[in-house]
Amino acid sequence: METLTAAQVLALAPDPASARAGQSLAGPAKWSAPGRNTRSVWGECQGSALYRTQVDLGGPAFHCSCPSRKFPCKHGLGLLLLLATAPVRVPEATPPAWVEAWIAKRDADPAKKTADPAAAPAIPEAPARRDAEREKRAAKREDRVRAGLAELQTWLGDLVRQGFAHAREQPARFFDAMAARMIDAQAPGVARRLRTWPGIFASGEAWADRALEETGALQWLLNGAARLDTLPAPLRASVRAAVGWTTSEQDLLANPDAERIDDRWQIVGQRVEEEDRLRTQRTWLVGERSRRAALCLSFAAGNQPLDVSLVPGRTLDATLVFHPSAAPLRASVAERRDSTAGIGEAAAWEDFEEAARYTAGWVSTDPWLERAPWFVRGCLPVRGDGGNWRLRDAAGNAVDLAREFAQPWPLLAVSGGRPVTVFGEWNGRVLLPLGVVAEGRFVALGREALP
Repeated sequence: METLTAAQVLALAPDPASARAGQSLAGPAKWSAPGRNTRSVWGECQGSALYRTQVDLGGPAFHCSCPSRKFPCKHGLGLLLLLATAPVRVPEATPPAWVEAWIAKRDADPAKKTADPAAAPAIPEAPARRDAEREKRAAKREDRVRAGLAELQTWLGDLVRQGFAHAREQPARFFDAMAARMIDAQAPGVARRLRTWPGIFASGEAWADRALEETGALQWLLNGAARLDTLPAPLRASVRAAVGWTTSEQDLLANPDAERIDDRWQIVGQRVEEEDRLRTQRTWLVGERSRRAALCLSFAAGNQPLDVSLVPGRTLDATLVFHPSAAPLRASVAERRDSTAGIGEAAAWEDFEEAARYTAGWVSTDPWLERAPWFVRGCLPVRGDGGNWRLRDAAGNAVDLAREFAQPWPLLAVSGGRPVTVFGEWNGRVLLPLGVVAEGRFVALGREALP
């Protein structure tokens, strides 16, 4: 089992404070009886008490006896950092009983799922009453969404009649109030779009063009939602997803018609954002053979953990199942087979023109796509005439970098003045870099967004 690099370990931290705390525990003096084998690494760390920490390297998965509600905790991060930076201080050994018991428990879970069904007690079918209640809840939500979108149509018509100049003068709470109404109507996707409007009106000289573009996209969404039953199935799925309906992972994996792709998936970027006390983690993958891009989402409220099994800079041999959509990008991992350190550049596009062609294909079928994955080789960070940072490709074309990418120094340091392969999210105007590959080395960029 290949170990993670220090950068990959830090990318697992739930927040910057946890990353710093983990780094403070990465010294050998902090640990007693650390050890490892091909499956796991373990150790005991003395804090206010003696905490037993263990990591299943196949996940990675963490377990610690400390009372922290963060996941992974600082002890798990510190132990993996010790293994990454000073492997000689973590000798190979036979795991103690408490480690073997935890690993055995983990191994027993999938075994239970694949046990002989004849040996298991029969599970009674769900009563018809439960199904009826589920259908009743679904119908109630449909009514709520329909009423909320009708109210939004009136609000949007008034906004257009009064003019964008009038809308630009409104405080942020004007848009937040309608966004809150969409949350009440159980249309969170629409609410998320509305919250971006104050930023659109304050986005510089071309703010009116961007406001018109977003207004048109929202009107298209309202038109599509009003005639869902007449739309082709893929487009209907895109409209529902843009409004805020979701498909549970359980239902997706059980759907025999869902698209499945077996490949070696390079984990090329990750971004964590927080809104309304809900953290959303976007993890991007690219297939080595298929060259398909895939987006895996993870959500966590409060101190709940995000998914840490998809580590940027690693390659995962797996089967992904894609959510229904006119432009299928979102996916879930259906089956994992192997995970190795490092990613290559073979799946990357030649230049921005090729990336734009892929994006045009997605947007032409799903106009509500908020961001597109760009994985382009031969990129060089340069300073624009106005002092802003740009990325130039091998053909000499350049794109602006997002304002959120305020610190270009890691990208500059990795490139060293030479072209590199960059992965980022393109929103139609600017690129937000999330990872860079240079000479076989991967460096994560901009994983955490400030709340």
